[in-house]
Order: sequence, then structure tokens, then C-alpha cells
Amino acid sequence: MRGVLAAAAGLIALASPALAQSRIFVASDSTAQYYAADRYPQTGWGQMLQCGLAPDVEVVNRAMGGRSTRTFLSEGRWDKILADAKAGDLVLIQFGHNDSSSTKPERYAPAATVYRDNLLRMIWEARGHGLVPVLVTPPVRRSFVDGKVKLDFADYSQVMRELVVTTGTPLIDLEARSAEFIGHLGEAGSKPYYLHYPAEAHLAAFPKGIDDDTHFSELGGRAMANLVAQELKSLKMPVAEKILAERPDLSRTMPLGSAACR
Repeated sequence: MRGVLAAAAGLIALASPALAQSRIFVASDSTAQYYAADRYPQTGWGQMLQCGLAPDVEVVNRAMGGRSTRTFLSEGRWDKILADAKAGDLVLIQFGHNDSSSTKPERYAPAATVYRDNLLRMIWEARGHGLVPVLVTPPVRRSFVDGKVKLDFADYSQVMRELVVTTGTPLIDLEARSAEFIGHLGEAGSKPYYLHYPAEAHLAAFPKGIDDDTHFSELGGRAMANLVAQELKSLKMPVAEKILAERPDLSRTMPLGSAACR
């Protein structure tokens, strides 16, 4: 699979050697979303990605909570990216969490049909506008079964992996990378990376406390952004040169107290 990804990325780079890839758009859901300070400690990986990039690269984070491929398209959010992006810009496309919500028909996009078709539309329309689409499999939840991380969105991730082969689109396998990372930490060790805070923490955003195994804390947002940065650096595209070799802001093990880059 790694060879396929490298070949696909290499073809894109050769096709547009003059494009510097100075902007990265993020099309995704609440796991990548930007959160204002009054929502701290909730943090999306998309808002932390900037901390791993050279200063001349801009992250344009269009991720929005509760969105699936279906609603991101139907609400015109995808069209807005196409309108605002310029030739050579990267578009990181990560969906799956909300597409799998079968009890919410306005969001639901079955993996093998609607979800696949929506991703194909995004890939071809992005390329038609001179953009570089990169698929990102959904990050894992803090979901353990018999001590092992459960892949709650495996069908959706598999569709993305298949599209790598059929369309030559680069892939960041965030599901696999996050499963490895969270699995290594273990059920107890991974808890600080998600939203688990008692009412006694006196958080303005969560006055009653919160126990959430889907959304990330500051540490989780930083860690997921670090995995995305690592994968971007491995792709044979111009943006790889813009990934900082050292990313201390993204590898913190103690919270900074905000979603800032130091």
C-alpha cells in the first residue's frame, strides 16, 4: 500500500512542479474542527496542524461538527472550498464518523454506495479545479475490546483505501496510525487524549463534566495532528518539505492550557 501511495503522490508532484502547495484546506467533521477558546479543552486536529508546518504554509480549516460527506456537500461547504482554493492547494478529506450515523438519515451515507460516490465526486471536482485531494481515514474512538482498539469505521476506511488504487489519490491512513498510537497507550493511558473531565474540573465549556471517547482534548488534537504531519511528510509532494522536522508543539505529553503553538 505504501508503494501505491508514493507512486500516486509522485505523479501529482510531477504534473505540477511549479506549484508550491502553500495552503492546506481541511474538509472534515468535529474531530478536525477549529474550536474557540471558550470550548477548551476540546481540540480538533485541524486546528493544531499549523504547529507542525513552516510559517509560509496556511491551514484553512473548514471542518464542521456533525458533518458527513452527504451534508458537507448538500450544505455547499464543499463548493465553498472549490471557490476559495487555488490551483496547487491541498485538500485533506476526512469523513466517516457521521456518515455511519444510520439513525440520522440526513447524515447517513452507506460506505459502499453513497459515501464512495461522494468521495469520488470530491476527488474529481478537486482535480478539476487544479487542487490536490488527499484522503484521510477517520481517527479511532477510544473504543477497546479485550484490550485492543476497536475500528468503529473500518468499512469507511476500506472504501478510502480502495479509492487509492482506483483513482491514484494519496492517502493518510489516520485510522491505522491512531489505532496504533491509542493502542500503545492503552485504555487508561489514552484517556487524557479524549474529553474526560469531572464537574470538579470547573471547565466553562463542560460545567457538568464530560465523558467523551470520540472527541479530542488538547493533547489528543495535538497528537492526531502530529500523525497527519508525519504522513504528509512521507508523501512525495512539495508540501513534504514544509513539514517541520521537529514538532514539539504536537508531541506534548502535558497540556499547554490552550490550543496555541508555543
